[in-house]
Amino acid sequence: MQIRFWGTRGSLPVAPKAQAVRDKIAAALVAADGRRFATVAQAGNFLEHEMPFAGAHSYGGATSCVELDVGEGAFIICDMGSGLRELGLDSLRRCAEGRPREWHFFLSHLHWDHIMGFPFFVPAFAPGSKIVIHAGHADAEAALRRQQEEISFPVPFDYLRADIEFRTLEPARDYTIGAVIVSCIEQHHSHASYGFRFTDKTGKSAIYSTDSEHKIDRMDGEADVVSFFANADLVVCDTMYSLADSVSMKEDWGHSSNIVAVDLCHEAKARRLVLFHHEPTYSDADIERMHLETIRYEELTRAEAPLEVLCAYDGLAVDI
Repeated sequence: MQIRFWGTRGSLPVAPKAQAVRDKIAAALVAADGRRFATVAQAGNFLEHEMPFAGAHSYGGATSCVELDVGEGAFIICDMGSGLRELGLDSLRRCAEGRPREWHFFLSHLHWDHIMGFPFFVPAFAPGSKIVIHAGHADAEAALRRQQEEISFPVPFDYLRADIEFRTLEPARDYTIGAVIVSCIEQHHSHASYGFRFTDKTGKSAIYSTDSEHKIDRMDGEADVVSFFANADLVVCDTMYSLADSVSMKEDWGHSSNIVAVDLCHEAKARRLVLFHHEPTYSDADIERMHLETIRYEELTRAEAPLEVLCAYDGLAVDI
C-alpha cells in the first residue's frame, strides 16, 4: 500500500508569496557561498542535499486530499480538498494505462476545505466513470450539491456525467472495497468528523484521522481512539496547531497538536506518524520547525519501540 499526499493544508488553500520565494532563493545563494553549477541537475543536487527542506522545497498549499493505492482496482481517496484536481488528472493518466475508471471517496466531514476540489474533479464530468462517495454523514449529497448551486458555482451537480453514488457509513462496521477493508470512528469536530482505518490483504493498516480535537488535559478519555489506532503501520493525524496554540486561543476549534498525536500513537503502539492538516498561516519554516520539535518530543517520551515522525507535503508518497 502506498499513501500519496495531494493536499495537506487545513482551512483554505495557500500560495507562496513572492517575498517567501525571494527569501528561499537568497538563502540558497548565501549557502552556495560562491560555488558555480554547470547544470540545473548539479544545482538541484545542492538544494536536495545541502539545504534544509523548507529552504529548497515547500510543504504545499492544497487542502486535504490523500490517496491510498494498493496497485490495482479502484482508486481510494480520503477527502476532496483542492488537491483533488491534480489527483483527478493523474488518475485519468493511470486509467489510460489500464486502471478501472472507478473512484471511492471517504469523507472525514463536509466542511468546505474538504470538499472544495470536487467541482474540479475531471473524471466526474466523463461518461463511464463510476464514483462512490462514502461518508458518516447522511447529508453528504446535500453538501456537495449545495456547493454547485448557481449562486456558488457555474456548473450544477446534475451536469456531471459520471455514475455517482452516495453511501452512509456506520462506526464499528467493516466495509470491503476491493482488496481493502475499511472501518470508521466518530471524532470531535463541528458537525462531527470521521476517521478511517484501511487494512490491505497483507494486513498492513493506515489511519486517516483529521479534524479531530484531542485535548492534552483529557487524554484519559481517548481510549476509543487509541484502540482505533492500535498497531497501525501509519497514522495520518491532524496536527494543525502547536500545543501552545491548541490550549490557548484555539481551544475548541476542532483541531489537535503535534504533541497529543505523538502521545496517542505511542499508547497505540503505531509505527509511523504523519503530521497533517497544516495551519494555513504557518510558513514552510514554521512547519519544518514543528516537525523537528515533534521528532525531539517523541525521542524524549518514548518508552518502547520508536515512532517514526514524518511531515506531510504535497507530493509525498509513503510505502507501508
